[in-house]
Amino acid sequence: MNIDLSDKRVIVTGASRGIGRAIALAFAAEGARVAICARTQDAVAVAGKELQRNAKAVIARAVDVTDTQGVNQFVREVAEEWGGVDVLVNNAGQGRGGNLDTLTPEAILEHANILQMGHLRFVQAVVPHMRKQRWGRIIEINALAGTVPTPDGIPSVINRAACIALSRSLGMSLAKDNILVNSLNMGWIDTGQWDRHYREMGPGVSREEFDQMVLKVVPIGRYGKPEDVAGMALFLASEYASFISAASIDISGGMGGQIAYFPTLKRDFTEAMRKRNAGE
Repeated sequence: MNIDLSDKRVIVTGASRGIGRAIALAFAAEGARVAICARTQDAVAVAGKELQRNAKAVIARAVDVTDTQGVNQFVREVAEEWGGVDVLVNNAGQGRGGNLDTLTPEAILEHANILQMGHLRFVQAVVPHMRKQRWGRIIEINALAGTVPTPDGIPSVINRAACIALSRSLGMSLAKDNILVNSLNMGWIDTGQWDRHYREMGPGVSREEFDQMVLKVVPIGRYGKPEDVAGMALFLASEYASFISAASIDISGGMGGQIAYFPTLKRDFTEAMRKRNAGE
């Protein structure tokens, strides 16, 4: 299979690190023109220089996804510079924890403005260009917690679920214009956050023990890598995926409903480690 994306004009949001960076690098390696954005100019400038090794052309800008005018200006710059936009990878976003006892409605709405509305702003900005050429691919990077509710992390659960619903709705409504929209729902992709989770476990826990606990609910038995996501993004942007729209695809190593058991597993593990360290 030869996925030829060398003529594509691609926007990747949240591309200064992690999954977004891996996706942008993958498109660059295919010789595409790649425009990236992130919140801070310094970080996005570093990523932009990295992309220049392979990409046909690069645009790198600091963009706040909650700023409608800023989003529109960025997309307009890309479209004017390159004559249009072919692919949008809506990756910008963040996880947020919390439960009924710790959250405020305002905190959930703030998160929704970043995720739901951030994704919507970029779609609204790129679709006129895609309609004009009657070709477009929109790839929404979401999370497994949006398809399988968990007993904690309410903002991520409800806002990711809304993003997935938005993706599927757009995948149906825009297909007539040959604009295909699909959602990739992340399981546990290791972009460095699991190092932080491990450090939060406290003394007396080895990294091997921690990983064994975490991966008990992942059937494939390992963390995902950003490159595992990038490959599927390339496929969905190619002609090989020309009959796929409104799909919701889990990138999770086989994990589905098992994710709901993780908070209990983590509490039990933490308590077992506490007792071991106390000699009980």
